[in-house]
Amino acid sequence: MHVACPPCFPPAQFSNKVTTMATGKEPVLTLTGIGKRFGAVQALSDVSIKVYPGEVVALVGDNGAGKSVLVKIMSGVYQADEGQMVFDGLTVRVNGPKAAQALGIATVFQDLALCDNLDVVANLYLGQEVSTTSVLNEVEMEKQSWELLQQLSVKLPSVRIPVASLSGGQRQSVAIARSLVGDPKVVMLDEPTAALGVAQTAEVLNLIERLRARGHGVLLVSHNMADVQAVADRIYVLRLGRNGADFNIGEVTTEELVAAITGASDNVVTQRAQRAQHGQGQPE
Repeated sequence: MHVACPPCFPPAQFSNKVTTMATGKEPVLTLTGIGKRFGAVQALSDVSIKVYPGEVVALVGDNGAGKSVLVKIMSGVYQADEGQMVFDGLTVRVNGPKAAQALGIATVFQDLALCDNLDVVANLYLGQEVSTTSVLNEVEMEKQSWELLQQLSVKLPSVRIPVASLSGGQRQSVAIARSLVGDPKVVMLDEPTAALGVAQTAEVLNLIERLRARGHGVLLVSHNMADVQAVADRIYVLRLGRNGADFNIGEVTTEELVAAITGASDNVVTQRAQRAQHGQGQPE
């Protein structure tokens, strides 16, 4: 454990080569000293994270900790005021969501941004349709949709049914599959299991495991500690816009995570764990 108190977007800008990436050994995405201010509000200060290929990194923190701002910086929605972003060995400045997507960074936001009236194929290829001259190649898109969904073990009755008729877990799976159409190196998931039932949550967590197996670097933003501990390899805690702590998943307990998120070592979760450890029952 380490603790530390417009419609069109220009392309990503590249500068000097920083390092040569060796699969599984060098990070595919590195943020160093990231700062972001909105007027008088300092949303992020000196935030640093690393994401390696084939691993799931969880980003946790209380409301207002800066998680969403950091994700939006990585996805090109916001630009950082300070710090450096290195992607696949190159220092980059991502000037918009299209630039992030072209670079190899895909984001699935909490609202999913699916079109309920369109079928699965149309949602998967929305904005990146396969065409021959001026005609959409519906057959090829349907074929590639089935292949992608089968690779991810996503079970759907058909790829030609409206997304509105799918369950919450299936809709989340379609949103994640859509992010993979461009074969990104990093996939960011913002609260993917929020408002899902137990069975649907299990579907999504299994899908995250398959993303790791495919070699993607996955950044998971979640408030659900059980989900985080089920799939994450490492955890970054943001607190008040700064790095609060980072953990390897095998070296941290739920109580330690809660303490790092809240900044309190004496909370009800910790007290309950201490009572259990000393063989004391529930307070009367």
